[in-house]
Amino acid sequence: MRTLLSSLLLAATVLNLSAADTKELPKDVKRIPVTFSGGYDTDPRDKGRPVILIAGALGVQPQVFRDAFSNVHPAGPDRGPTDAEARKNKEVLMKALGKHGITNERLDEVSNYYRYVKSRGETWKHKDAKANALVKDGAVIGYEITEGGSGYSSVPTITVPGIKDAKAKVEVSYSKTFEKNGKISAMTIVK
Repeated sequence: MRTLLSSLLLAATVLNLSAADTKELPKDVKRIPVTFSGGYDTDPRDKGRPVILIAGALGVQPQVFRDAFSNVHPAGPDRGPTDAEARKNKEVLMKALGKHGITNERLDEVSNYYRYVKSRGETWKHKDAKANALVKDGAVIGYEITEGGSGYSSVPTITVPGIKDAKAKVEVSYSKTFEKNGKISAMTIVK
C-alpha cells in the first residue's frame, strides 16, 4: 500500500489527476482548494471576441475564423446590425466557413452561445474550474482537477491559500462541445 501511495504522489506531480485518482492520500498530505483568477483574455487582434472559443466550437483553427471575420462589418456597440447588414455579414462568413463543413445553423448556435456585451461588464458563458493542490510539509507536491470548467480563452492564474510558491503550468483545451470548450485539461508543478 505504501508503495502504491508513493507512486501515486509521484504521478500527481507530473499528471493532472481527478479526485477519484487520489482519494486515499497519506495522512501528512492535505488537499487545499486552488483559486483560479482570470483566464478570459482575448487576442488584441480579435477586439474582445473570444475567437479561440468560437473557433474551437466550430472545429477550425482560430486563424480560419479570423480570416473569415476580416471581411465582416460589425455594427457599432450602440446598435445592432440592420437586416441588410446582418445578411451581408452572414454571406461573407458562410462563404469562408462553409468550405470547412460549418453550417449556418452551427454558426448561429456558436455565435449566440459566445455573444456578450463587454460594455455592460458581461463575459461570455463559462463555468469555473475547480482543483486541489496536494500539499505536504508546506509544499505543493501535485494537483488534482475536480472540475475542468469551460469558457477559458486564456490560461488563468492560480494561487493556493497559505502557499507562497505554488506554481503550476495550466493547460487549456478546446472542443466542439460547449461544456468542454476552454476547459482546464492539465495542471503540473513548475519548479
